[in-house]
Amino acid sequence: MTYKDHLSSLDQQFENIETSYIQSISTSLWDFNEPLVLQQLQGIVRLPDIRYVKITTSFGKIYQFGKEDVKAEKYVEYPIIYGENTIGILGVSADFEDIYDSLWQQAGFILASEAVKTFIVAFFIMIIVHWLITRHLYFITNYSLNLKGHNLDTPLKLPNRKKKRDELDDLADAINNMRIDLKEDIVKLEEAENALINLNGELEIKVYDRTAKLAASNQQLQQSLDDLTLAKDQLVQSEKMASLGQLVAGVAHEVNTPLGICVTSITALKEKVEELSSAIESENLTKSQLTTTLTLLTEYQNIIERSLNKAVDLIRGFKSVAVEQHTDPKLSINLAQHVNDIVNTVKTLFKRKKYSINISVDEDFNLVTYPSAWNQILTNFLTNSHVHGFENKESGQINIEFTHNKNFLTLKYSDDGQGLTKDIKKRIFDPFVTTKRGQGGSGLGMNIVFNLVHTKLGGTIKIEDSKVGCSFIVKVPLQQADKPD
Repeated sequence: MTYKDHLSSLDQQFENIETSYIQSISTSLWDFNEPLVLQQLQGIVRLPDIRYVKITTSFGKIYQFGKEDVKAEKYVEYPIIYGENTIGILGVSADFEDIYDSLWQQAGFILASEAVKTFIVAFFIMIIVHWLITRHLYFITNYSLNLKGHNLDTPLKLPNRKKKRDELDDLADAINNMRIDLKEDIVKLEEAENALINLNGELEIKVYDRTAKLAASNQQLQQSLDDLTLAKDQLVQSEKMASLGQLVAGVAHEVNTPLGICVTSITALKEKVEELSSAIESENLTKSQLTTTLTLLTEYQNIIERSLNKAVDLIRGFKSVAVEQHTDPKLSINLAQHVNDIVNTVKTLFKRKKYSINISVDEDFNLVTYPSAWNQILTNFLTNSHVHGFENKESGQINIEFTHNKNFLTLKYSDDGQGLTKDIKKRIFDPFVTTKRGQGGSGLGMNIVFNLVHTKLGGTIKIEDSKVGCSFIVKVPLQQADKPD
């Protein structure tokens, strides 16, 4: 209703402008009394809610006053007539800012008065609630907080209560019943605690006896474990020594052949030298005899040189494998040369078989690693292919492929032998797993390889599925070295 009253008042002001100002403004315009026109316009703008007025005469003359950019909520134009002539138009713009300010003031007053009323009512309600309910709740809360085992005999009694019972009295009775039940439970708990103490005493005696027996059993188990560990270490060492012994026997057999040829050639060479010396002393040396003897000496020289070079290569490769197999340095090596030394040495174990060993490795690649570890890994791979993969076979194909990138060196070893059963594949890296049980197989070869790859080289090894034979992938972190001079 207040908003409508303000709007009615604004309409009344526009009617007053029409009745009170139009006539005087027309007279002033007719007389060209501009100061009086401006004064009349100022009087209109001073009215409530009127923000801007403008007079446009029929001659194009404009008189205005107020805020021209006001957002008009209401705009009215009045013709200015003098006599029977229309001499101009009066435009009046108004907004509701004063109306809104008045409404906000009234709303604030109403809210403030209602808040005071609400506060007074709430204050009296709080006093009543406190007297009837809250103070008793505080008393019950304080009693509950102070309720201990030593004062369970003191009942809860609410002060200044009426004879008529209500919910608070029911709450007090419930707490008293709980107090009595709690007292009885404490008595039962004390009896149970005493029984538990007695039982604990008996259990401690039993635990002590069983702990003593368990300690004795653990000592026996530890001794057995130590014995098993020692036995395993001895078996591993025996496996390594057996492998080295086989290499020694193979290399010795291979070295004997070129050395035997050297001995035979030197004997024949010695005889020819003696014949030549005798002919010279007896002055019976002919040109043809000298030429024939020199030709034979040159041939013997070439035979001895080739045989000695072959023996030297065999001994150098064996030295590289055998010496590093019993030392543990981290060295910079040329991978291609090292792999070829290992393969050439191990090939002496199965020289009678026609195996094709394909080696793929970067000839210029150098790295820092444990050569002894690679010796043992490749030796075990090749030995397993010979003993297990190519059993009862006179020929076979072995592939040794090394690839590398910035971070890892990868070995893929594969053969086209008999392969492995699913059961053996699952346990291939476990100790004492062998297909030659009772036939000289210890079952430690692949376990040694697994430990070398994981522990010493810090890499991984896995067996790949293959249609023919078996295939292993070894992947180790790479530490490259400068190419040796």
